[in-house]
Amino acid sequence: MNLSDVEKLKVKACALIDKNAETLVNVSHEIHDHPEQNYEEVFASELLTRTANDQGVHVELGAFDCATGFSGDVGSGPTVCIMSEYDALPDIGHGCGHNIIAAAGLGAAIALASIAEASGGRVRYMGTPAEEGGGGKILMARNGALAGVDLAMMVHPADADLVTIDAIALQQLLVEYTGQESHAAAAPHLGRNALDAAVLGYMAVATLRQHIMPTERIHGIFLKSGEKPNIVPREASSEWYVRSDNVTSLAALKPRVLASLESGAHACGCSVSHEWIGTAYADMVTNNTMGTMYAHNALTLGRTVTDPRHGGHRVVGSTDMGNVSHLVPSIHPMIASAPAGTSIHTKQFAQFARSPMADQAVLDGAKAMAMTAIDFWTSSERQQAVAAEFQAASTDKNVL
Repeated sequence: MNLSDVEKLKVKACALIDKNAETLVNVSHEIHDHPEQNYEEVFASELLTRTANDQGVHVELGAFDCATGFSGDVGSGPTVCIMSEYDALPDIGHGCGHNIIAAAGLGAAIALASIAEASGGRVRYMGTPAEEGGGGKILMARNGALAGVDLAMMVHPADADLVTIDAIALQQLLVEYTGQESHAAAAPHLGRNALDAAVLGYMAVATLRQHIMPTERIHGIFLKSGEKPNIVPREASSEWYVRSDNVTSLAALKPRVLASLESGAHACGCSVSHEWIGTAYADMVTNNTMGTMYAHNALTLGRTVTDPRHGGHRVVGSTDMGNVSHLVPSIHPMIASAPAGTSIHTKQFAQFARSPMADQAVLDGAKAMAMTAIDFWTSSERQQAVAAEFQAASTDKNVL
């Protein structure tokens, strides 16, 4: 396909996104106004599937044994998977801006479905719930969601336009301490304080932090700490996120963290149990061939996309898109949706996630993804380059 024909397809895709701008922005606002947590995203998933089907993108809710996930294919040929996330955070709602991800993915899917046949490609539009700790993409991929996919992509809001998130590996840990209750004034000597055990475990992790790699992260909260001050706490529990550069270094860090947390129980005469929750989130392997195409297309929309791996601004986090990136070529660019310096996972970012800047990110994110998919579909050389880079990359297929 010649360059002129490719540009015509891009113009058509962007025009269709503009035509549906009011719908896409309304979807973003509605999801923002109805925040739902892991695997509880009934409103968001139904809204997205209904809107997609109304626009000719036929998707089915409950895909791949995931009640609030959905998926559907349009066209035939090299397959580009566009992903929407839509879960929120406790208390602060869409402080990660997943309403923007949801609407941008929807917009890209609508545009690509309309030109898939003319472009010689297939778009798979997939709704992936529970990114904030539930691993929806992992569950769906385990059940075959990525079969036949040649490239996967999504955009994530941030305070800057970046070619990728600086995603590191993560696993959640739940620790429960059990002691012996007693009257804290009348018979403290008969008690075994589970809260003391949890606090000492917390402090042991604090000392461990001095001796881990600068790129590693360990952070936790107390879930249970007792009933009343005059009762020696019989039960206490804490939840932790353990992060490292990749799944290999994460595996080495995990026993060190667990040993620190268990030490508090030994000191206080309590018992302790633990659970590593779910499958670890893997580090992100960005397909640079596609990342470069995305950056070029975003530039045509007035967005200058920088590479955090070469210095400058970074957004560090963890995502189940990392697991996807070890299985198929993937990109996870960040799109500026809030003023510089606005951190994600804050109430401030949640406010900006429903603002004119965020609304523009919905439309620009949809367009940049659609144009990048068109570049991929219409060039066998690019398809080969993407595949070759993925094959040469250091990936771990054992991420499900």
